[in-house]
Amino acid sequence: MSNLMRSVLTKRIIQNPLLQYIAVRNHWNKDFKPAKYPETEQEKLAAAKKYYLLPEEYKPYANDGLGQGDYPKLDDGLGVENKDSYYPYDFPEHKRNFNEPLSADYNLYSEDRYSQAEKPRYSSIYYLSCFLGVMTFSFLLYGFLEDKKMFRPVLPKQYPGSGEKHYTFD
Repeated sequence: MSNLMRSVLTKRIIQNPLLQYIAVRNHWNKDFKPAKYPETEQEKLAAAKKYYLLPEEYKPYANDGLGQGDYPKLDDGLGVENKDSYYPYDFPEHKRNFNEPLSADYNLYSEDRYSQAEKPRYSSIYYLSCFLGVMTFSFLLYGFLEDKKMFRPVLPKQYPGSGEKHYTFD
C-alpha cells in the first residue's frame, strides 16, 4: 500500500509544473558555474569584473582540468574566525558581505572548521619538546615517589571484644 501511495505522490509532483519549477529553481543557479579558463587579457578583465575584483587582484586557478575555470584564487583571508565579529556584515552568520568572492574550498573554511589563515604561535618542535618535557617529569616523579606511599594517619578500627564492656549508660 505504501508503494502505491508513494508512486501516486511522485506522479503528482512530476506532473505539477509549479513544483517542477520550484525544485529546479532552488537546486542550481547558472551563475554558480564558473566560465571557461580565461586565455586572453580581455577575458581576464571580464572575469575580474564578474567577481568584483580589481584586475591586478584577479588570479585564476591553474588550468589543470579540475574544473575551476575562471574562478579567482584567493590566497589570504580564508579563515572566517579571524574576521572582526563586530563588523556589520551583510550576512553576519557567515561573516561576509554581498558580492564578496569566496574561496573554491569555502565549505572547508567556516568557523567550525579548519583555518589556514593564522600561523601557529610556536613551532612544532617547541610543542613537541614541551610535551616530552612534561611527560618525562611526570614519569620521573612517579618513579621517585613509588615507594613513598601516602595514607591517612588513623588508628585501626576498634571492634568490641567478646564479654568486654566498652561503655555504660549510667
